[in-house]
Amino acid sequence: MHTLGRHILAEIYGCDPSILNNRSLIEKIMVEAALEAGAEVREVAFHKFSPQGVSGVVVISESHLAIHTWPELGYAAVDVFTCGQTINPWDACNYLTEHFNAEHMTATEVKRGIFEEPVKVANL
Repeated sequence: MHTLGRHILAEIYGCDPSILNNRSLIEKIMVEAALEAGAEVREVAFHKFSPQGVSGVVVISESHLAIHTWPELGYAAVDVFTCGQTINPWDACNYLTEHFNAEHMTATEVKRGIFEEPVKVANL
């Protein structure tokens, strides 16, 4: 079996609420997580909600990292999707868990684009 990508759905619990409610800090940590995994960052977009919470996405050449936070619960829902074989999405998830000062993370990996034979992708 061959896959086009790996998609990690991470549940990060027991995070520092002050980090999860800080848009600029969340953006910085998310970009650093992408770089830590070896990804090439293309664009970032983050939004701070009132009274609390942050949502955002880091678009990478290899796909994306996305987050939504609930500071009042110390919880962050994260998704890291990487295409190709050179980027390890688990590196990004572990980086986020550490830098959110989280107590624990649970995650599921989904293989995306499963094929019997290797797929040759044409350059458009």
